[in-house]
Amino acid sequence: MPKLKDIAKACKSKNAGPFELTLDIMFENAETFEKVRNTGVICPELIASLYKVPVASVVFTEYPPAFAYKATIERRIPSGAVGDTDVYGAQQHAPLLSVEIPFGPSDGDPIDSHDEITL
Repeated sequence: MPKLKDIAKACKSKNAGPFELTLDIMFENAETFEKVRNTGVICPELIASLYKVPVASVVFTEYPPAFAYKATIERRIPSGAVGDTDVYGAQQHAPLLSVEIPFGPSDGDPIDSHDEITL
C-alpha cells in the first residue's frame, strides 16, 4: 500500500493562531484525489487518532476543486508556551506522512509520475 508521503503533492502544517494547528494535504490531480477520497481513509477520525484529540474538535474540510483536505485542531501546548517544541507549527504534519492508502488492485498506480511529487 502506498503511503501518503508517496502520493501527496504536499502535506504541511502551520499555526492557525497560537492555540490551533492547521493540516493541509494536497494532491497533484483529480484522479489521485478521488482515489484517495474513495478509500475514506482521510477523515476526522484519522486526524483525531493521529493527533490524540477528540474527533468532535476536528474541523475537517474536503476541497475537491484544489484536490485537497484541510483539518484544524487545537494545539496541545500553545505556540511559544513552555514546552512547545515547534513555535510555528510547521513540523506537525509528520504523523500524516506514514498513513497508508489502500488502493485496490484495479486502481493501479495512483499517480502517473512519482518523480514530480515534492513534499
